[in-house]
Amino acid sequence: MTDLFDKHRHIAERHQRMLQLGVNAVGVTNQRLLSPTRAIIDGRETILAGTNNYMGITFDPDCIAAGKAALDQFGTGTTGSRIANGSYSLHKDLEAELARFLNRKHCIVFTTGYQANLGMMSGLAGPRDTIYLDADSHSSIYDGCTLSGAKLVRFRHNDAADLDKRLARGEEDGGGRLVVLEGIYSMLGDRAPLADFIEVKKKHGFQLLVDEAHSFGVLGPNGRGLADEAGLEDEVDFVVGTFSKSVGAIGGFGAGNHPLFEYLRYAMRPYMFTASSSPASIATSIAAIRKLAAEPQRRDRLRENSARLFHGFKALGLDMGCDTVSPVIAVKCPDEPSTIAMWNALLKAGVYVNIALPPGTPNKLCLLRCSVSAAHTDSDIDRIITLFDSVVAQGHGKKVVNG
Repeated sequence: MTDLFDKHRHIAERHQRMLQLGVNAVGVTNQRLLSPTRAIIDGRETILAGTNNYMGITFDPDCIAAGKAALDQFGTGTTGSRIANGSYSLHKDLEAELARFLNRKHCIVFTTGYQANLGMMSGLAGPRDTIYLDADSHSSIYDGCTLSGAKLVRFRHNDAADLDKRLARGEEDGGGRLVVLEGIYSMLGDRAPLADFIEVKKKHGFQLLVDEAHSFGVLGPNGRGLADEAGLEDEVDFVVGTFSKSVGAIGGFGAGNHPLFEYLRYAMRPYMFTASSSPASIATSIAAIRKLAAEPQRRDRLRENSARLFHGFKALGLDMGCDTVSPVIAVKCPDEPSTIAMWNALLKAGVYVNIALPPGTPNKLCLLRCSVSAAHTDSDIDRIITLFDSVVAQGHGKKVVNG
C-alpha cells in the first residue's frame, strides 16, 4: 500500500534542514502583540516588518470598538452562508461602504481574500473562456483559474507586448477573454504597467481584472489602488481585494459596474458554500474603510516610510527585488541556506521580516521580504536598516550585496 504522505516527505526533510539552521522561519509565534509594529517573539520585543499591516490600523480604537459592539449585537458568528442563512445587515452595509469607496456600482464581500480570487475567477470565466494571466500572479489567482475550468494562458511578467502576441494567437478560440493583473505584486513589490496593458485592451477587446490586494488603501489619490494612481479606473472592468492588509481584518471583495455583476453571487461556489464573515470582522472592516477615506495622511506616511527603507537598503548595496518604491521591499539572497541564516540573525537582533523561498517566489528567487507600515516611526525604519547592515557585516548572507 502506498502511504498518502509519501509525496510530502520531501517537505518534512526540507523543514528539518531549516530547523537545523535555527528557528522555524515559517512558523513564528507572536506571544503577545504590543502594537501594529511591535510584538513579543521568543521572549524579546521585536520590530514587525513583515505583517502587511500597511495602514497600521489593527489597534485603532474606533475599529476595536466597532468590533466589540458587533459582538454584543450580532454574536460571534453567522453559522452559515449568506445564500442559505441570509445576510446580516452588516454585510450589506460593508458592501455599500466599499462600493462608495471604490466608486463602483456593485460590490460582493467574501469571507477571505483567497476566496475572493477563487470566486471571481471561477464566476467570471468558465470552460469555454480563456484567462490570460501574468506569470507572477498570486497562488489564489492560479487556483481560481483552475476552479473556473477556463483555458489558462500565461504571459511574461509585466510584459504587455507578450500579452498582445498571445491574444493574437488565440483570436479563434472563441468564448470570453479575461486578463488578470495585480496592482502591487506581493513578493517583489513591483507594479503592473497598467497604461501599457490598457493599450492592448483597446486593440483586442478583452475584460480586465486587477487584483488590488497589496495596493488597496495604498496607491492613488483616493487609496483605491493602481488604477486610481494611474487614472485609468474606467478602463478596469473588475477589481478584487482583501481586508487582511490595509483594512487590518479578514475578508475580501470583488467589485465592478457590469449590470449583471450581482448575479455572480449565484455562480461562485466559494461564495455560495462557505460561512459568511463574522460580525466583528465585518464591523471592524467598515470602520477601517471609513478611516482610509477620512485619513489620507496614513497613505502619505506610508509613502514616506517606504521610501526611507527602500533608499536605506539601496545605500547598503543590497540587491533589491525591484527598482520601484512600494510598501513591499524585498532583498534578493543567493540561496536557501544563506537566506535562512540571515533571517535568523535578523530575528535574534530584534526585527521580524518574511522569508520567501521557492516555489512560492517568482523565478526561484530566495528573498527577505519587508512590508512597511504607516505606523512605523523614523527610528523603526532606521533600526531596520541598521540591523540589515550589521547582519550583512557579520557575514550572514554576504552574497546579498551587489558586486
